[in-house]
Amino acid sequence: MTTGAHGLDTVLRPKGESVRREIAGETILVPIRGRTADMQSIFALNPTAAFIMERVDGRRTVGELLEETLGAFEVDRALALEHLESFLALAQANGLVEEVH
Repeated sequence: MTTGAHGLDTVLRPKGESVRREIAGETILVPIRGRTADMQSIFALNPTAAFIMERVDGRRTVGELLEETLGAFEVDRALALEHLESFLALAQANGLVEEVH
């Protein structure tokens, strides 16, 4: 059961380096390109996205991320999967995560 390009057994890892900061209750993610922060690509993460990014570690599968998300937030399984897939696709398209092969 998957809605996007990632199957439940897909494993993702962070791609490149980034700096994460909590500012006024919001999580900000800034990719590092070369030796400097890419200030053109700052990402503000909602609590669910921040939760997911903390767990994308190159070991957990998408299915495990789904189960952990369901355990942390009160949300319907189908909706959680849809949002997880959408966020991971966006994170991959923006160079924040990549598949482990």
